[in-house]
Amino acid sequence: MEWNDETIARLRALWAEGLSTAEIGRRMGISKNAVVGKAHRLNLPARPSPIRREGAVSAPRPQAPRRVTGPTLPPLAAASAPPQVITAPLSQPPAPPASVPRVVSSRPAATTFRAIRPQACCWPIGEPGTKSFRFCDATATQGKPYCQEHAALAYVKVRDRRDEAVA
Repeated sequence: MEWNDETIARLRALWAEGLSTAEIGRRMGISKNAVVGKAHRLNLPARPSPIRREGAVSAPRPQAPRRVTGPTLPPLAAASAPPQVITAPLSQPPAPPASVPRVVSSRPAATTFRAIRPQACCWPIGEPGTKSFRFCDATATQGKPYCQEHAALAYVKVRDRRDEAVA
């Protein structure tokens, strides 16, 4: 839309009547945002928000809770216990206290599959989180994390997919 003296005068008159920006836009055949933008550029007086109704009293906002200074958690029991003095030779690790149960795991202490078997295929088989979930574990192809069979599934060239779609 082109804003000329006639359309600006009409906008000012409708604005002075107190019509909403959407209604002014409908009457002038333009968008509400065009009305808002031009009214802003013309420095027309601000309108009361349609969200806040006259005479409506909003409830005061509750005060934000004050921040607590210092520690908020109780001290750990281990931190409050006196330090143990170990007199055993350094070649043997100290035995755990009798009150701490020992957990024996049949799994190696590695954190990742690649650390356990760096040359093994890591293609997932089954649903993660179930007892039957496992990895392929075949010998991986040089430079890839998968065996030859799973690498063929994982690394598909774009033109191969196009050829299959045409056929």
